[in-house]
Amino acid sequence: MDYIKIRFGDDFAKVGSEIQRTIEDMFQSINPMYTIAERSWKPQIDMYETPDGVVVVAEISGVRKEDLEVEINSKAVRIFGIRAETSRIDDARYRIAEIQYGSFERILHLPAQIDPEVVSAAYSNGILTIRLAKLQLKKTYRISVESN
Repeated sequence: MDYIKIRFGDDFAKVGSEIQRTIEDMFQSINPMYTIAERSWKPQIDMYETPDGVVVVAEISGVRKEDLEVEINSKAVRIFGIRAETSRIDDARYRIAEIQYGSFERILHLPAQIDPEVVSAAYSNGILTIRLAKLQLKKTYRISVESN
């Protein structure tokens, strides 16, 4: 059985500059082959909560499992990796180039506290599914009060 790397941490580094990505996206619409540096992209994500847990589903087709990592802490999930660029044809004139390549990172803040001991991740057909069990709160106990 192959495993997806899952790391547990306290703090996640910030993603790159929002301004740089905005400028790059603007120029990308003018010329689809334009990039400032190594291109970064943002995969589509679904996150939903059930009575027992939180499920995160990411569409990251074309990413090799070896290039994919997941980190979790009690407050957030961080998914990051790299989708390698396919070879371009040198003498072709691209009319549309919408498939995004390069590194990606998504940090998702969780709607509930999770139990870090009960986490699983599966990757199949370009879909990453992360299942996080909610931390079960302790039952309330009644205690007697004694007088002095």
